[in-house]
Amino acid sequence: MTANLNDLTEARNDIRASSAGGAPFLIAYGATFLVSGLLTFFLPAEIAALVALFQGGVALPLAFWLERRLASRPMAPDNPLRPLSAQMAMSQALALPALIVAYSLNPRSVPVVLAALGGVHFLPYAWLHRTRAYIFLGMAVSLGAFLIQVLLGSMAFNLILLYAGAVYWITAVVVYREAKRLVAAQPAV
Repeated sequence: MTANLNDLTEARNDIRASSAGGAPFLIAYGATFLVSGLLTFFLPAEIAALVALFQGGVALPLAFWLERRLASRPMAPDNPLRPLSAQMAMSQALALPALIVAYSLNPRSVPVVLAALGGVHFLPYAWLHRTRAYIFLGMAVSLGAFLIQVLLGSMAFNLILLYAGAVYWITAVVVYREAKRLVAAQPAV
């Protein structure tokens, strides 16, 4: 992989190359948000909110599968940032109790809470993947969903999921291109 994995920049480059910049996760979760958003037009709000709440059960395995297909190389086993990367990836699962409370209080609040949690979750990836695209994603998905909720009230339920999915997909294109450029510019040693 690299001559000196103690070099923080090289370790971050390795993570970016081995995960295609995180694009597989954005593609998978963007797709499940879009499908969940479309289902809100056909299912009762309570059922659609449950679909949105647990869409990660489909997105996560899809993301891992896509990562194996899109990544330039596997992550080096001695990458010192491997544990941090795993902890950051799993951190969002700790928000499940908050989502369950939001659902129990008002199922229509699930999409805006999911968007806010997504924004918080992805913001540190700006540092890890060395790209400002994750700052855009964090702010756009969280604040945009909040604005949609404030402006549209109960009508926001469907649109927030569609909006979040679209923002994830746009960001996926950006981070994937950046990761490919980085790999092309700095081949592994």
